[in-house]
Amino acid sequence: MMDVLIVGGGGAGLCAALAAHEAGAKVAVLGKVRPTRSQTSMAQGGINAALGHVEPDSVEAHIADTMKSAHTLADEEMVRRLCEKAPEAIAWLDGLGTPFSRLGDGKVAQRRLGGASGKRACYAQDYTGLKILHTLYDAALKAGIGFYDEHYLLNFIVEENRVTGVTAIEMRSGEVKAIGAKSVVVASGGYAGLYRGFTTNSTATTGDGLAAAMRAGCVLSDLEYVQFHPTALRSSGILISESARGAGGRIVNGRGEHFVDELLTRDQVSKAIWEQLEQGEEVFLDIRHLGEAFIEENLPQERKLARLYEGVDPVCDLIPIKPVAHYTMGGIDVDRDHMTKVEGLFACGECANAKVHGANRLGGNSLLETVVFGREAGENAAAFARRNGEISPASSGQFEKDRNFVAAIPRFTNQIDFYEKRDFLGKIFYRNVGILRNEMGLKGVLSVIRQMQKELPFMGIADKSREYNTNLTEFIEFGNMVELAEAMLVGAIGRNESRGAHQREDFPEEDDGKFGGVHSLAWKENGVLCNEWKGLA
Repeated sequence: MMDVLIVGGGGAGLCAALAAHEAGAKVAVLGKVRPTRSQTSMAQGGINAALGHVEPDSVEAHIADTMKSAHTLADEEMVRRLCEKAPEAIAWLDGLGTPFSRLGDGKVAQRRLGGASGKRACYAQDYTGLKILHTLYDAALKAGIGFYDEHYLLNFIVEENRVTGVTAIEMRSGEVKAIGAKSVVVASGGYAGLYRGFTTNSTATTGDGLAAAMRAGCVLSDLEYVQFHPTALRSSGILISESARGAGGRIVNGRGEHFVDELLTRDQVSKAIWEQLEQGEEVFLDIRHLGEAFIEENLPQERKLARLYEGVDPVCDLIPIKPVAHYTMGGIDVDRDHMTKVEGLFACGECANAKVHGANRLGGNSLLETVVFGREAGENAAAFARRNGEISPASSGQFEKDRNFVAAIPRFTNQIDFYEKRDFLGKIFYRNVGILRNEMGLKGVLSVIRQMQKELPFMGIADKSREYNTNLTEFIEFGNMVELAEAMLVGAIGRNESRGAHQREDFPEEDDGKFGGVHSLAWKENGVLCNEWKGLA
């Protein structure tokens, strides 16, 4: 049995694994994809820390920017902890060998991202997340941390409100396994995959960890808050980093009109672009004036992506863009020690809601959260494991239940193609649960989701094989997506106001009297979705 099992091998999961290992715990990492394919690799712009290497900065300014962007939905104590530990996080990453871009004096280079009061984001060209991820993975391999790669999470095993492990499908064999652990850290990523076809995220971000956590007895909070990145490639939805705007890129419409300040927060820029698109305008990102030498030195990935997926060269062409779903602020509700409502089950990274992003995440804070809170979660999970003995997960009925469920899926009637339903889900979410929302649209999507829930027994799989059956895991993913979609919509319908990334056409103003500092909560009781509203403690 592991002391600490990490679910998810991205930035947050690897930071948690390294911290737990440093604390003396026996650690393993479980993930449905290999760590280098995790979503962290797509974080291009930078990681925030008030170092003041380029211009004067302070921790207090970082805190103020984060709180302002969060629109009263952040816990100031957690924000302060995040920002105060940021310089230490950069020093730790630097010590591991992260190849940050450098100034002439050798110090880590910094750039300004949207919503920041200065140049605070440390970066590695426009590959920041990728280079941090590879550095962390190398460190984990050197430390001898074990990996359960290509293991698809099914559920958490819980005995008397204490986690004792997980059930998972070993994708290579198709076998359902129970893996025991004294404590578990969920770092499984977000749920922007609900917007399939309209997201910067990989197809793996289907919210499996959140859905499993809700089934295990955890509370989810603020699911209605999804950040839309303003500059994704128009045809593919692939991210063009905020670093392009931080470097001086301009957003213009088809008539060449400059209609928005590029360095406002992402919710403001995305809304301005959406309004242009709804008026029939085309929208472009213009970085031509930066020059080829600068683009090749600082934005090489953006140039490659634009050439490959749009057939334009940013050195001499405008880049056609649109806003798409990018980051999910809501997640598994955790306390200030990063523990969920289930004892021994911790959560960190994008799957968790540690109350630091609130209504709109500040650009550059996501990578910071993965490091600071990932390490804290790992340390706390290791301490929990030291204090508590083990309970065999084999004694739990969860394993038998999940093994029987997986065995039964090939016998489902398969009258309805769930792939068509999944693509349809992405389209109606983008249109009706997107940048601008209203009650009629939200309720219409909720009725569709509840119909999908009823139809699930009539959906199935064509591939009956056991080995690497992606048809099987994608069907289970779809079930998780539908489960999360219902909870997210209930929160969005109930929040009758506009705040940050949640913009209601029928309630266009922030309502601090009713919703200021108030969080939406969702959980399951006997399989039934429950919902309530709660202010900060």
